[in-house]
Amino acid sequence: MSTRPFRFGIVAGLATTGDAWAATARRAEELGYSTLLAPDTLWTLSPSPALVAAASATRTLRVGTFVLNTPVRSPAAVAHETASVDLLTNGRFELGLGAGRPGGEKDAERLGTSFGTPGERVRHLAETIRTVKETLDKGDENAAGGPSKPSGPSELRPVQRPYPPILVAGAGRRILELAAREADIVAIGLGPQATEYDLATKVGELRDIAGDRFDRLELSMNLAGVGENLPAWMAKQLGTDPSDLVAKGSAAILTGSPAEMADTLLRRRDALGISYISVNGMFMDQLAPVVERLAGR
Repeated sequence: MSTRPFRFGIVAGLATTGDAWAATARRAEELGYSTLLAPDTLWTLSPSPALVAAASATRTLRVGTFVLNTPVRSPAAVAHETASVDLLTNGRFELGLGAGRPGGEKDAERLGTSFGTPGERVRHLAETIRTVKETLDKGDENAAGGPSKPSGPSELRPVQRPYPPILVAGAGRRILELAAREADIVAIGLGPQATEYDLATKVGELRDIAGDRFDRLELSMNLAGVGENLPAWMAKQLGTDPSDLVAKGSAAILTGSPAEMADTLLRRRDALGISYISVNGMFMDQLAPVVERLAGR
C-alpha cells in the first residue's frame, strides 16, 4: 500500500546530565534513527529545551514532541514554541499533539489549569492546530510576491514553511476525524494489548474517514517493547506481564530475529501503510539492527 520509506524514532525524556542527554541524541543519530521524540510530562525533561539541546548535539537528527499535552497549554503558546524550536533546530522540528494522555489530569492539577472533558480537549486540540497554522503561515510571501508582515503573538518565523509537520496521536473517532483533516502524520494510539487485527481495524477506520487524503498521511505507531527477553519494569508500566501480551499477539511488542522483525514491519507497511516506527529509548539498541535494514527503504 505505502510507498513511503521507513523512518524510525526513539521516545526519550530522561537524563542525569546535559552531557548524557546529548550522548543519547548522538547515539540515536549514529544508529540511523530519524527522530528523537520527547514526551510531555512533569516527570520528564521539558520538551522544548530538551529538543533544542538534542538538535544542537547532532547534525541531521530530527526532533519532535510525542506528544504535547495540549489541554494544559494555550494555542498561542504552542504556536510561539513551535516557531522558536523550529528556528533553533534549523528546521528539524516535528510538532506532535494530543488531546491528553491517561493521567494527564494530574499534571493539569499541578500546573493549576483545567484538563476539561474529552469533548473540550478535542476542541482545544483543534483550536491549537488552527492557531499554529494561522500564526506561522503569516510570514510567507503574499499573493503579489512580496513578503507579508509577521503578526500575531510572535514575530518569529519557522524555518519549515508554512509550518513544521504536524503529528496528531490518538485512536478515538473524533481525534481521527481531526487528524484526517489537519495532520501530516497520524500516530495510531492503540494500547499494548492491541493485536494486528485491532491495528488493521483502526487503520481501516482512518482510511474511511480520510478518503482521498489518506495517501497524503504518514502513518506511525509506537512500539512498547522489542525482543524476547523484555525487562521486568515493563510489567508495571504496561499493567500486565509482557510475555502474556506477546502470547496474545500484541502488535506493539516486536519479537524474533532482526530479519523476522524487519519482515513484520514490511508486511505492516504493505498491508496498512505504517512506515514511521517509534520506540522507547530503552530499546534503541535492540531495534538498531532493524533500523539498519529498513531505514530509508
